[in-house]
Amino acid sequence: MKILISADMEGATGVTCPEDVLPGGPGWERMRPVFTGDVNAAVRGLFMSGADAVVVNEAHWSMRNLLLERLDARATMITGRHKDLSMMEGVQHGDVDGVVFLGYHAGAGAEGVLAHTYLANTVTGVWLDGVRASEGRLNAAVAAEFGVPVIMVIGDDKAVEDAEGYAPEAVGVAVKECVSRYAARCDPPEVTAEAISAGAAAAAALAVRHEPVVGPHRVEVEFDADHLARAATVIPGVAVCGERRIGYESATMYEAIRCFKAVTTLASAAMEEQYG
Repeated sequence: MKILISADMEGATGVTCPEDVLPGGPGWERMRPVFTGDVNAAVRGLFMSGADAVVVNEAHWSMRNLLLERLDARATMITGRHKDLSMMEGVQHGDVDGVVFLGYHAGAGAEGVLAHTYLANTVTGVWLDGVRASEGRLNAAVAAEFGVPVIMVIGDDKAVEDAEGYAPEAVGVAVKECVSRYAARCDPPEVTAEAISAGAAAAAALAVRHEPVVGPHRVEVEFDADHLARAATVIPGVAVCGERRIGYESATMYEAIRCFKAVTTLASAAMEEQYG
């Protein structure tokens, strides 16, 4: 049994504000070992229930946040940027039996601690095949295309609620309760580690590959400014489809998520510091 952990940071234990997740600052340095602790708790639980291998894919910002020197020695880690599948790197090789979404959060425009989709701001909404989509929903569709089920989702209570819509059988563990976008009622790491390990041990039973779900997809992205939508239309097949909104169609989710990454990268490059 091989499990992939896609590890984002906004939904990790104790994280509540931008300073906790923006690389380089004291808040980020403080939260790195806590984030690593969440990952280790999941690794422990998975191995308790028969996992043979666990691969952790760093999925936050610079993708160099977890502390390798503190990682459970039974796991391996994919760290760094410019990966073919970004947050889902590693799922595409045909040897993963289940994926854990750790440190996940609600999507852009929704209620939740540090809720966003790929870009911290700027994106106000994303739709996959007509359904409002968080990073979790997008990534679950990628996993499904490779026959891999989402077996567990760890984040704030809003992220766990969101997962009920795209992975209803997955085990959900809420490590904090949303108070506002920048505040949460948090359990200490000792408490969340126990809950994560127990949840992961139960989730391992769900790691059963299924037939790949492959098909065409339509993605729409709404921005907070018109010029950002128009900047993305230099990508072939991407077109304005509404006010501050672009859309495109892809034959597979692999192509769709890679195009989405290009769209957000171009939009980010089109932003100015003060005026967005």
